[in-house]
Amino acid sequence: MPKFKVAAALVVAGVMALSGCKIIKTPTAEEAAEAASGSFNPGRMVAEIWDVKVLPYLDRKAGPFAEVAALAESDPQAAGAKYGHKEKQGSAPWTFAARLSGTVVKAETKSRSAYVEVDANGDGKADARVQIGPAIRGTAIRDSLDFVNFNEFKNQIEWAQFGKAFNTHVNGLVLEKLSRDGLVGKKLDAVGAYPLPAKGQLPLFVPAQLTVGG
Repeated sequence: MPKFKVAAALVVAGVMALSGCKIIKTPTAEEAAEAASGSFNPGRMVAEIWDVKVLPYLDRKAGPFAEVAALAESDPQAAGAKYGHKEKQGSAPWTFAARLSGTVVKAETKSRSAYVEVDANGDGKADARVQIGPAIRGTAIRDSLDFVNFNEFKNQIEWAQFGKAFNTHVNGLVLEKLSRDGLVGKKLDAVGAYPLPAKGQLPLFVPAQLTVGG
């Protein structure tokens, strides 16, 4: 067979081979991240345990805020054993579950990290700062739970996303429904959690349940 016929046959064969190949699109950064995470869905994970595990746990574990705060200040270890939890690994502070009732004495609602300050003992001064979102700082709800731990996750990124998913869930379920008008002077009742604050700082409380009125 002449050389040019052989070359032509090879070209045709090459084209036919290529036509049978599947062209794979280069994934975007978002698609690659999603693929890397596999089936990991922190929002779904939180939603699945919220009613059946998280709320019942907080109901059982939470103590009256004044009692929890007083014990945490005098003996954090004792307060942690009774009302709190912290990861065994690392140097994370205790996170306490508490029931907070009191009067709103200050409301900051203009920023995304909105909050109210609550007088829990009737002296007119703030005893706790309650986050009302939509942006919630920290991961207090996750960190208060003794039935979840870092070792169940692939890495620090998944653990952090899981913590943020609790905040997102709380915001959508509880905080978005809260009116932002005329909060000062109203009665607040909440069940939630807060990390041990630095000396002289107000506890930064994240509510899992919240009612404001009266």
